[in-house]
Amino acid sequence: MSTRQIDSELGFIHRFIPAKRDDANTLLALHGTGGDEDDLLSLARMIDGEAAILSPRGKVLENGMPRFFRRLAEGVFDVEDLRFRTAELADFVSAASKKYGFDSRSVVGLGYSNGANIGASLLLLRPATLERAILFRTMLPLKPEKKPDLSGKKVFISAGRSDSMIPREGAIALQKMLEDAGAQVTMNWEDSTHSLVSVEVRKAKEWLHN
Repeated sequence: MSTRQIDSELGFIHRFIPAKRDDANTLLALHGTGGDEDDLLSLARMIDGEAAILSPRGKVLENGMPRFFRRLAEGVFDVEDLRFRTAELADFVSAASKKYGFDSRSVVGLGYSNGANIGASLLLLRPATLERAILFRTMLPLKPEKKPDLSGKKVFISAGRSDSMIPREGAIALQKMLEDAGAQVTMNWEDSTHSLVSVEVRKAKEWLHN
């Protein structure tokens, strides 16, 4: 059974699908620009068929398309808005864990593009929100004022060598930032564009379950 709702406590239109067993992960599914709370459900199920899924819809609109934070241009982020939206999303996850009864210490970020970038921002600004993260087509979204302690965190980053939207150096900068903060990062490169390919989904699943 799943729910899609917005309420005064949680504040995001979202879908929640309960886990199939008590000790399962909770996947925080974060869509790309123009997506919604349904976009990554099938991807989440492919990666972890037993996990709970918490999938919010981004609250910022760009030409009518939902996003998780504003940008000033392609690849140029509104950092002030990003900080605000990151805190807002972290608070949503915390409130949702109380409402739905999942363990807030076992949340795995699953993000694509804009969603992956705010997932990276959660790691840098509100690291307690995520235990692990799978970030497809991501880059360093901002430089935190204070380096977080990411000891014990594990992150899977998957990038496309022919991605015209995410510069190679942006993905590498994120990898370096996370590793410098103590995270264990698995960096995966595919001969692909901004679109996902099946092999990286399989690799992400294997990484999560190892």
